[in-house]
Formats: sequence, C-alpha cells, structure tokens
Amino acid sequence: MKRLVGCVLLFLGASLYGCGDQGEDPETIVREKPIEERDDEEEGGGEWTVPDIDLSSFRHDPTEWGENVTGVKTKLDTKEQVIALTLDACGGPHGSQFDEELLAYLQEKEIPATLFVNERWIDENEDVFLSLANNPLFQIENHGSAHKPLSVNGRSAWNIEGTKSPEEVVKEITNNQQRIYQLTGRSPMLFRSGTAFYDEVAVEIANALGVEVVNYSVLGDAGATFTAEQVKEALLNAEPGAIVLMHMNQPASGTAEGVKAAIPLLIEKGYTFARLDEYDLT
Repeated sequence: MKRLVGCVLLFLGASLYGCGDQGEDPETIVREKPIEERDDEEEGGGEWTVPDIDLSSFRHDPTEWGENVTGVKTKLDTKEQVIALTLDACGGPHGSQFDEELLAYLQEKEIPATLFVNERWIDENEDVFLSLANNPLFQIENHGSAHKPLSVNGRSAWNIEGTKSPEEVVKEITNNQQRIYQLTGRSPMLFRSGTAFYDEVAVEIANALGVEVVNYSVLGDAGATFTAEQVKEALLNAEPGAIVLMHMNQPASGTAEGVKAAIPLLIEKGYTFARLDEYDLT
C-alpha cells in the first residue's frame, strides 16, 4: 500500500460539522430488507460473511481514548512527496449532501482519493455511490453505520455517545461492511469512525474483523468548517506521507475551492497523490 496538514486543536470541535448529526443506535438503522433476505440480483455482491471472532477476548477496560490511540494509522509509510486525500461522507439529516464540484475537479485533474462512506450516506445517494465506486481514481472504505465513536464502554466524543459494548463495535463496523459489499462486491479494508475517536480495545476488534483503522495527520477542512483559504493553507503545509482528512458531503463549505487552489501549487512543489491502498500505513 502507498501514498495529511495539521490544524490547531482549536478547530477539532468544529470537525463534527461535516458529519451533520449525532449518530444513531446501530440497532435502529432502517433497511428496506434485512441483509440476509436480499437477493443477489438486488445488490452487486451478495452477502458478506462477518468474521467469527471471540469477543470474550475483548472484555477488558480500555486505557486509551482519542484520535491517536494504539493501532490507529495516520500516515503513509514513505518519505516520498506523496499525499493521500481522504474524504468522509457522514450521512444523517444534515450530512447526506454531495460535493459534486469537489469530486468533479478531482476527476478532471485525475487526482486519486480514498472515500470513507457512511451507510446512511449510501442509502441517500446510492446512484452517486455506485458511480464513485466504479471509478478507479477512488478507493471506497468504511465510515461506519450509525457514525458513532468506537468504544467498548459507551465513551462519548464531542457530545456524541459512542458504541457501548464489543457487540456494538462489531455492528458499527460490519453493518456498513455488508452494505458496501452488497453494492460493490468488495469488502472494505479500512475503517474510520464517526468523530474519529476510539479506544484501543475497539481498534483491536476492528483489526480482528479484518480492517485497519485510519485517521489523519492533516486536518484539511475541520469538518467542512474551514474557509477556502484555510483549506488551501492546511494542504500547503502537508509533509511527505500525509493523510488529509476532508469532507465530500458539505457542498456549501470551502473545501472544494480550497482544494482547487492548493492542488496546482502542491504539484508545482513536486507532490503527487495516491489512494491509501498504494502504500503501507503507519
């Protein structure tokens, strides 16, 4: 696997704006049919099998909580002048829009990106999702089902209640794994939680389910609250191997204009861009 731009802690609380709401209970996500009742003809890949893991191994109290706990990947393992753009689509009542200008620009300039997509966003934008999933520029990964912080004991982040048990951690990951697999025939390899908060036990569960947990080294748009100039400056401060976190679900934000201003300048500086699956992560 080959190929982000830090902002001060002041903006971290704003990072939730791009996500739109406070998540849902994984048990209450509404689907047209239960997964096991859907026909293969209705969806692209049939049913994805949840790995059989022994949750008794994860029934101990975590000691870490935050964005950079043990096991979370934040950079590409390279010293090359490469940047990985990652775009979250959070879903929910205020987070289910689509930044068409941003994605059209990336396609026009052939800039690859990794898209972390929430199940609720997929439900509201299925045709757009399928179009993006079929574009080789874009790598589709898992941004959760109810967009919750990933916790084994109900820890909260930014007033959003996290998952409450190992079982809920599994559901938050696997409900959307199944949804993406059904539509694309591909199981995501990477996961980013709602709010990007975790405890280390939840990260261990994610790894046991076969996914790596990925956050960022560069806060690119602070939850789509940055102005275009702030997005541009964040990107221009990127270092080799950076993973940039931005959003593709808030078209009224400054994200698209900031990206459009920064990309040509980064290319002039010798930077290239990559999907996360092109580099090992660290």
